[in-house]
Amino acid sequence: MYLWERPGWPLLTWDEKTLSRPLASVARRQGLLLGRMEALGFDLRDEAHLQTLTEDVVKSSEIEGEQLDRDQVRSSIARRLGLDVGGLVPADREVEGIVEMMLDATGKFREPLTEERLFAWHASLFPSGRSGMRRITIGSWRDDRTGPMQVVSGPIGREKVHYQAPPAERLPEEMAKFLHWFESPGDVDPLLTAGLAHLWFVTIHPFDDGNGRIARAIADMVLSRAESSRRRFYSMSAQIRRERKDYYATLESTQKGDVDVTQWQRWFLGCLLRAIEGAHDTLGSVLAKARFWERFATEPLNQRQIAILNRLLDGIEGKLTTSKWAKLAKCSQDTAYRDILDLVRRGALRKDAGGGRSTSYTLAWLKPDSR
Repeated sequence: MYLWERPGWPLLTWDEKTLSRPLASVARRQGLLLGRMEALGFDLRDEAHLQTLTEDVVKSSEIEGEQLDRDQVRSSIARRLGLDVGGLVPADREVEGIVEMMLDATGKFREPLTEERLFAWHASLFPSGRSGMRRITIGSWRDDRTGPMQVVSGPIGREKVHYQAPPAERLPEEMAKFLHWFESPGDVDPLLTAGLAHLWFVTIHPFDDGNGRIARAIADMVLSRAESSRRRFYSMSAQIRRERKDYYATLESTQKGDVDVTQWQRWFLGCLLRAIEGAHDTLGSVLAKARFWERFATEPLNQRQIAILNRLLDGIEGKLTTSKWAKLAKCSQDTAYRDILDLVRRGALRKDAGGGRSTSYTLAWLKPDSR
């Protein structure tokens, strides 16, 4: 018997005494982080917000096994936020759609969550009308024409069913109850509301695909409402990605349990706490980037150098070589080598150990953030 089949569903309960301490810890750390971010200048807050949203979009898709181009995601978000970050690259339709959904959820958090809004989010996730090679129902609830909605793993013929969602004929009623509660959750703490919203939505599993990503966007929307801010400075999706095994195990256990969801709420609060604590890394990189450009602001660098240095500061994947520079900057290898050599002379880059064709370079001037 699954959670939605239990007597009492969807009136979920939890042990307030068990959750009181982790709830207080999260609230305290959340307040400290937001206070620290508010002390930053406007430009630095924008940079931290951009980094967090980029991480959130990339990692939310990674949880579902989809790899997005980080540069495309960052460029799409920057354009939509009106930020002048330089080195913007075109983004494909899939990236634009996922970014659009996330910014709508967190940027327009005061607007009500409706059936039509969820349908628009879903359509933005699948602009081609397909999930991989499979055509799916877009912008409406699933219809179960190919059988019940199940979460499975394993090879064909030896699948393991982890969960089976409510049948399609129940979806209008189930989602009406969810949406009514979402806009009127009563006196439930917003941090608990975020966990409940995530669990409740993904338990209904109303779409053919994309339910996990939409559930995480809904949770982010609740957190934005709680903070009365469209700016995100910590990424719940990135933390869930780090803890993906525990995430799925806790979710499966909860969906096979009764309406007491204390176990889920305790895990969600712990994950949220670790996400907030991890945000200090984002803050450290933002401050390091600001100090880097304070040091090199007066250097006569060309646009290629500025663009690639910014990408290095944002955390480029893999090692920087002459070939990679030429590819990123769309220039010849000779020009790339001259650009790099000039930055080495200026003290911005240093040559790594090794040599020959595998010679790589890293940033040479980054002071650690003092916390």
